[in-house]
Amino acid sequence: MILIDSYGWIEYFTDGPLAESYAPYVEGANEEEYVTPAIVVYEVCRKIKNSQGERNALEAFAQISRTTIVELTSTISLKAADVSIALKLGAADAIIFATAQECGAEIVTSDKHLRDLKGVKFVGK
Repeated sequence: MILIDSYGWIEYFTDGPLAESYAPYVEGANEEEYVTPAIVVYEVCRKIKNSQGERNALEAFAQISRTTIVELTSTISLKAADVSIALKLGAADAIIFATAQECGAEIVTSDKHLRDLKGVKFVGK
């Protein structure tokens, strides 16, 4: 399983410097092999809507919806709390990391806060 972090989706949708690196993941995303935490939907849609408008945010959501969206459950919340304390991560990063652990997914990201964690594929320049 693969989990594209908010960073990757945003890079792709805003044609950022790492967009090409994320293209194979985003364009290959499917319901069977990819999971997306609900908080990633929030982060991506908020950023895209704020910078590019509602239409682009809805198009981004349509792409993300090709993956399995994972809701924030109490189990994931409890894991995220532990992860946040142990790894000194903010709430969103802890939820994303805990969701990946719960789903057995590798996180694909350029977020420096997640860079050195087990189960993370870091996409850099």
